[in-house]
Amino acid sequence: MALTKQYSKSKPVCKVTFALPAETVNGAKKVSLLGDFNEWNPTALKKQKDGTFKASVELEVGKEFAFRYLVDNDIWLNDEEADKFVPTGVSYDENSVVVL
Repeated sequence: MALTKQYSKSKPVCKVTFALPAETVNGAKKVSLLGDFNEWNPTALKKQKDGTFKASVELEVGKEFAFRYLVDNDIWLNDEEADKFVPTGVSYDENSVVVL
């Protein structure tokens, strides 16, 4: 899993790229990103030639955003490279968090 941050020099935003490698998704057909930044509505990650799924989102600096991945509308995954983890509040699971 990969989580990369690219801070803007002129605006208080950071371009965060979320990625799940092919070996993590085991041949999945669809991977979605859900989080505070999209009101937990699924945003599809684009499948790359190497099988990795990726999406980039511009997020406001100085905030924290909880998120998770949903694979084939069935399996929830966290990002191992998240800055921290917090309880979901609806189950014993945790959400990944990116801190900007």
